[in-house]
Amino acid sequence: MSAKKLGSADSLGQPVSVSARNTKLELSTESVSVHKSGIEFRSPTPFTEWSEMTVALQSPLDGSKVACNGVVVACVGNKHAGYHVSMLFTDMTRSAQERLSVLARSELGVG
Repeated sequence: MSAKKLGSADSLGQPVSVSARNTKLELSTESVSVHKSGIEFRSPTPFTEWSEMTVALQSPLDGSKVACNGVVVACVGNKHAGYHVSMLFTDMTRSAQERLSVLARSELGVG
């Protein structure tokens, strides 16, 4: 897997929705980093490592949404400072991969 950074979610211009079994978060764009193979974000609540999650990103280019499934690979922090969560995408559809590639090739992409 590649860890090429696509850009900050601030470039996406929309809040990012993250949901796990009993938790759903609408994250501010400042607290999210989007990568080709995953996402990192700051959360006020912890997530259990290896739990499955769904992330919804909205493109500023055409308004389309990209839904990605993934698994939490790391969650560090505490209830006072918040948690830094790292998630890898799994089983992405060809359509979702293509939409993320379009974002990577646009002005939102890095490198």
